[in-house]
Amino acid sequence: MRTGVADLPLHWGKSPRWLFSRMVKLGKSIAEIIILEYSKDEFLKRISDPFWFQAFACVLGYDWHSSGTTTVTTAALKEGLKSGELGIVVLGGKGKVSRKTPEEIEKLDETFSLSSSKIEKLKIASRLTAKVDNSALQDGFQLYHHSFIVSEDGKWCVIQQGMSDKTGYARRYHWLSEKVKSFVNEPHLAICCDTKGKALNMVAKESEECRKTSVDLIRDNPKNLKKYLLLDKKHEIDLKNFRGLINAYEFQPKNYEELILVRGVGPKSIRALALLSKLIYGKEPSWKDPVKFSFAHGGKDGYPYFVDKKTYDESIEILETAVENAKIGDKEKVYALKRLKDFLPGDFQ
Repeated sequence: MRTGVADLPLHWGKSPRWLFSRMVKLGKSIAEIIILEYSKDEFLKRISDPFWFQAFACVLGYDWHSSGTTTVTTAALKEGLKSGELGIVVLGGKGKVSRKTPEEIEKLDETFSLSSSKIEKLKIASRLTAKVDNSALQDGFQLYHHSFIVSEDGKWCVIQQGMSDKTGYARRYHWLSEKVKSFVNEPHLAICCDTKGKALNMVAKESEECRKTSVDLIRDNPKNLKKYLLLDKKHEIDLKNFRGLINAYEFQPKNYEELILVRGVGPKSIRALALLSKLIYGKEPSWKDPVKFSFAHGGKDGYPYFVDKKTYDESIEILETAVENAKIGDKEKVYALKRLKDFLPGDFQ
């Protein structure tokens, strides 16, 4: 189940070398303490929580609302955990690096003792999380960052980010393997951002019949649908990617997950099928942006919702304990704890 989404303004530039090297050291130390004191599963659970991740990034030295919070924090963790000695590694990353994730997953058998079947399942999970957030959920954000965090047990979480050229904001998506029951039916545990708009949400519960109809339409020859694509001027269904529909027909997907994994089936194909499902059979997709919370811990005035004190306190307690026990210099500990305190609203310090 996806555990959360956060909207962040895009900040340009690079993390200075002096800061990044310290982020690597501190990030690894905090990860090590959580893994040793709790477990690898607990670390995956924490890092996939958008609230905890936000606090963690602030402890490492990033602004609470910077898009670099995602890309640099995960890059620092990737560097710090690359040996695999703690039983967890970070794969993927930003831009071109994200497209190397399947290759990195294939090499996991060199680091962990994972079977070939588990390796294949991990590759599918990586592709599906990206396809869902970039195509099945069309919220105006184009993915450019994909971090796939894997334990030696084959469990995983995903932290990926998209950007909107229109608003200048980035949106972060979190997934956690132990919560995944379906990649395409209500995968969100908590989606967090400060803005809400209209989105084609094919992973909403309300889109279930539309998903089934989309698969049925593909399993029939899509050439029979071309006349509808040409006639429906109202929704401006795009024919440029008609080849993707043909590819899907030739593959004959059994379900919606298989459909969105077909090469060539992207946002335009998924949108066309959704609109045709409504046009021909009256199966309406959901157009609600699945945002439920702010990416912060909430506000004392109840906007956008009241502070979740339990989650807030758990994040602070674990991070404070981890920093106190981290194998880093006293100076770095003082700075990290000060950043964490500065992150807290006055009423909760």
